[in-house]
Amino acid sequence: MSEFDALFKSYEATAYFKWMKDEGIPVVKGYGIEDIRQLELSPWKRTGGKGTFVSLYGMEGTTGMYVAEIPPGGALEPEKHMYEEVICILDGNGATEVWQDDGRKHSFEWGKWSLFAPPINTWHRLINGSRDPVRFYAMTTAPLVVDLYRDLDFIFNCPFRFTSRFAEEKGYFNESSKRYTKGLDPLWETNFISDVLRADIDSKEIKGPGWRTTQYELAGNALIGHLAEWPPAMYNKAHYHGPDAVLLMLRSQGYSLIWPKDVGPRPYETGHGDEVMRIPWREGSLVAPPGGWFHQHFNTGAEAGRQLAVRYGSRLYPLAWKLASQKTERGIFVSIKKGGTLIDYEDEDPQIRRQFEAELAKTGAQCQMPPVVYNE
Repeated sequence: MSEFDALFKSYEATAYFKWMKDEGIPVVKGYGIEDIRQLELSPWKRTGGKGTFVSLYGMEGTTGMYVAEIPPGGALEPEKHMYEEVICILDGNGATEVWQDDGRKHSFEWGKWSLFAPPINTWHRLINGSRDPVRFYAMTTAPLVVDLYRDLDFIFNCPFRFTSRFAEEKGYFNESSKRYTKGLDPLWETNFISDVLRADIDSKEIKGPGWRTTQYELAGNALIGHLAEWPPAMYNKAHYHGPDAVLLMLRSQGYSLIWPKDVGPRPYETGHGDEVMRIPWREGSLVAPPGGWFHQHFNTGAEAGRQLAVRYGSRLYPLAWKLASQKTERGIFVSIKKGGTLIDYEDEDPQIRRQFEAELAKTGAQCQMPPVVYNE
């Protein structure tokens, strides 16, 4: 049994894992998922559709995830809950209705790769507007909430309205143009993104040449995320941070390398190459690096790679436990030589680039990485 299998075995005692089991649908685990759209789903009585839970090692009980399906021409059962939720449409088109008790319904339409977050504890219902099934995935803060309160009636039936987060204002679910820079981060405040595959992303090359990234902030959540993109035949700098971030690959193909930070920045050179894990990815793949593990992403495809991350780390509504790990969370922009968690190209293991060049050679592609002189 691996370290993470043993850890997950202990999770079975938590209220959240007991709730997942009682829901009567499968639970998928691992370091990543080859294609989230191909997961087998089972009838989910509570929602009126189909679903499966996903619990990746890198989430470490801080975030939850499920994949669900809406039947053709149908709708899921209305629900509300005391945890935050971010939803991304994987296939299909339709609409969502959102309302408060005795309030008017707000409706907005969505399609493939739309992203949105029902405001906390609002009623919401997802409706399939096509003759084909709609499939989506959702990230939530349910593990923390369920483990803390352990009362499902409170979590799913509390009458409290968070009017400071949703005052039923007109246009709440319109895609916003409110974009600006806060500290080092390009931010986008919006409660709806129509297409994360085609949305504009800001230039931010700290992690590598040609790298682009924008952090989005949805519905006043602590659970937010970012969009990132980088050129073909290139890879970013390895870095590590805490748990909870899950990456959905939206375009191109390649692989990610992950390894424990205790092994150091040059795992092959120091004889620890067997501890480096390679995770292939393509459109629809999920990757979730465990907390404190170096990871970097390699684009071997002909198109710019793009990924959608969902994680904690709001700059507008920060969490103290994230601020307490400031060195780790903000350290991804600072070299390990200066006390951060980022490995500059000249400090990385030379075997990493040799492997990448060999992978590109299989398709006749030329490596586009800038030349490097490795430090001794």
